[in-house]
Amino acid sequence: MDYSSIIEKKKDRFSELEEMMGHPNFYDDNRKAGDLLREHRSLEALVKAWTEYQRTEQQIADNQELARSGDAELAELAEEELPGLQTRLVELEAEVQRHILPPDPLEGRDVIMEIRAGTGGDEAAIFAGDLYRMYNRYAEERGWKIESMEASPSDAGGYKEVVFKVSGEDVFRTLKYESGVHRVQRVPATEAQGRIHTSAATVAVLPEAEEVDLQLKPDELRIEVCRASGHGGQGVNTTDSAVQVMHLPTGMIVRCQDGRSQLKNKEKAITIMRSRLLEKKQQEEAAKYSAHRKALIGGGGREEKIRTYNYPQNRITDHRIDVTLYNLDMFVDGRIGDLVDKLQASEILDRLAEAGLA
Repeated sequence: MDYSSIIEKKKDRFSELEEMMGHPNFYDDNRKAGDLLREHRSLEALVKAWTEYQRTEQQIADNQELARSGDAELAELAEEELPGLQTRLVELEAEVQRHILPPDPLEGRDVIMEIRAGTGGDEAAIFAGDLYRMYNRYAEERGWKIESMEASPSDAGGYKEVVFKVSGEDVFRTLKYESGVHRVQRVPATEAQGRIHTSAATVAVLPEAEEVDLQLKPDELRIEVCRASGHGGQGVNTTDSAVQVMHLPTGMIVRCQDGRSQLKNKEKAITIMRSRLLEKKQQEEAAKYSAHRKALIGGGGREEKIRTYNYPQNRITDHRIDVTLYNLDMFVDGRIGDLVDKLQASEILDRLAEAGLA
């Protein structure tokens, strides 16, 4: 497909942003400046990818001409280079397509992730802990920061529930596909007969909501302070630091006792509450998405089984795009990037089709 006319409009917008960024009052509104800077980075990447795409396209044409020339040595060299150039052209076209599409306004946000043990008893809690470690290692690889917000450890190991914040570049754009039911098939350590059990954990990825997204009015919140309980050490167990926040209009409740500071627990609980309410708002808007996009990102999809982790076969299967990989040992060690790339590519193709650009 010829993207030239679209690219020209994007280049005009890029020049407009360059001019705006040169104004002395550009940073007067930090939020607006941040949005414009993200748009500028995306357009800059598009212009760069398009320039390289055109250069590669020209190289292929030149090599094809050389391959037909009477110089046998040159023709052979040109033929050898063609497969690599053609592969690179396909990669660059995918990059151009990604940058042509309007960005999700939330894709640059940090996220609140919630992992909960589902069916499967102790084994489900252990699996929830495995997922938590997997995301921690992936975050380390990406240079992201993880901050614990709330945790309810299981006596058998792992977690009944764990809530944490992930901060960094393109966090929501990358992790949004992880929302849903994750199913594990393996022999539990406690299984004497060697039988394979099936357990599950749910993952929710919530874009961190800002005050401008949702105004939480004081009269809509009931905030209660109580004594922390359970795991966490002697200090937590003897301090009135746990905070429970109820959003009266929806009945939604968030409890936070992860730290010893009552004020910090209150701040964390309100952050989680705001993000859950934003997710609820997204769920209501998800009906406008196509069936495929809704399956990928609509409303968190907590009730849907999105992925199976089969340990005996070292197999990982993503049911949304029907992709199976046989590197589960590396995947649970945090190397999930290959599957994330495939999910992103699938969504991009669908959005291009919706926009009539496929």
